[in-house]
Amino acid sequence: MKGRAEVERQKQKLDATFGRVSKVVPLDDAELLSDFARYLCVLVAGFLEQSVIELTLEHVRNHSEASVQGYAESRLRQFTTANAQRIMDLMGTFDAGWRSDLESYLVDERKAAVDSVVALRHNIAHGRYVGVTMATIKEYYPRVKHVVDHIADLCVP
Repeated sequence: MKGRAEVERQKQKLDATFGRVSKVVPLDDAELLSDFARYLCVLVAGFLEQSVIELTLEHVRNHSEASVQGYAESRLRQFTTANAQRIMDLMGTFDAGWRSDLESYLVDERKAAVDSVVALRHNIAHGRYVGVTMATIKEYYPRVKHVVDHIADLCVP
């Protein structure tokens, strides 16, 4: 169960990072909070992307031969920009039922959190200023974790 274990390890590290930021950054320093919010946004988007990769790889490891695993791993390691649409598309290549499930699940706040974190990360990575707040990223992160947990339940029931 390497995939689920790796996702849990990443989640714990990210939870700890959120905790450290909350302890050290003064609540009245809006600019510093915004800087850390951008940093956390990048980490949350990376967590989502890497979790999708790890969980689908675990599914592949559990259900295919070594040669197929090698091919799948090389393809999955290229997966980027894990917005809701791309996640549904990828999961649909494994199982049409997974895609249908995610189409029903990735709605409203969950879809908004996933798409917003990925879009913000993209803008941050390309040097654009984004005004994400700590409150916003703290709102998105639990929703992203729920999405990752749901994907884990599909890939590795």
